[in-house]
Amino acid sequence: MIVSIVFWACLVLLGYTLVLFPVLLLLRRLLSPRPYRAADITPSVSVVIAAYNEVDSIGAKLDNMLALTYPKDCLEIIVASDGSDDGTDDVVRRYLDHGVRLLSLPRQGKAGALNAAVSEAHGEILVFSDANSMYGSTAIQALVRPFADPEVGGVAGNQRYLDQEAGSADNAGERGYWQLDRLLKRLQSDSGNTISATGAIYAIRKSLFLPVPPGVTDDFVTSTRVIAAGYRLVFAADAVAYEPVASSSDREFGRKVRIMTRGLRAVLTMRELLNPFRFGFYAVQLFTHKVLRRVIVLPLLLLFVSSLFLWQENVFYLFILALQIAFYGCALLGFMFRSSRLGQLKPLAIPYFICMVYAAALVAIFNTVSGRRIDRWNPQRQS
Repeated sequence: MIVSIVFWACLVLLGYTLVLFPVLLLLRRLLSPRPYRAADITPSVSVVIAAYNEVDSIGAKLDNMLALTYPKDCLEIIVASDGSDDGTDDVVRRYLDHGVRLLSLPRQGKAGALNAAVSEAHGEILVFSDANSMYGSTAIQALVRPFADPEVGGVAGNQRYLDQEAGSADNAGERGYWQLDRLLKRLQSDSGNTISATGAIYAIRKSLFLPVPPGVTDDFVTSTRVIAAGYRLVFAADAVAYEPVASSSDREFGRKVRIMTRGLRAVLTMRELLNPFRFGFYAVQLFTHKVLRRVIVLPLLLLFVSSLFLWQENVFYLFILALQIAFYGCALLGFMFRSSRLGQLKPLAIPYFICMVYAAALVAIFNTVSGRRIDRWNPQRQS
């Protein structure tokens, strides 16, 4: 009896999180659309780039920023170098005559670097970016257009991954994940607020910025504070930033652990947003997307274990167990052949990527429960 209850509780939770929630977003968009006003405006913009040992990427990044079509007299570029010791600062200094500003800081972590940069920024709009994110030529224009609506306080951009000749299962899985994420962001934004922004490309009004605390996902906290302040956070699909996929499974796994550990701490920091009486459907979105999706590995494990005890009772339990074995079998094959063409096939790549993410989620849950913080970041980029 107890095993059956566990089985059905886990199945319902998985069904809601993975299937019913996206359907609810679609229905809400159809039944209760909430458009915002956008216009071709050119407010003053400060682009903030926090960098730690980015010597392989920062030159190309600054070339990319300087080549944007946004009016140069309205654009400020600030690089906050967080104790870089690989020559990053020397590369940035070559661009000082082009209007780039360098803050050469002692090592303190990304939060401290961002806070220092914003304190020096003069723009009405703050644009945050990663050192290896390359913007489309009109990305800044696309980011600032929604700020023509006074209710909009932040804009999440559209992160895309570059095509690479030497792909892997990680690459295919990561792209599949972000395709789904973009769809959800569109649905959320069209009927209210997108849940949060990605650090590769997003913007907020400078007046809404508050110092970022250590040990959290800075893009999540900074962008959701816009909603906490009573403004909208919307998604601009035409504000595109391109990034390479992590070059190895080990790097990607470590990045996921760091992101999810800091992300769960960030939700704790912004837990006021989980109050549905104050923030309505956004609280449901936040809890489902940022909490349930990150701890869904626990009911997945319980579902598999309970299925092992129930499969002989009827054909439905047997069917569910067979589906799980097939899925995890494909994930195992994806892992074994992750660096080959076979491993890039979606029936293998996506299950492998999902299982890798959920394994990272287990580590992140342990880190959060045990109180382990990750205050400093050590990016291992593929340029």
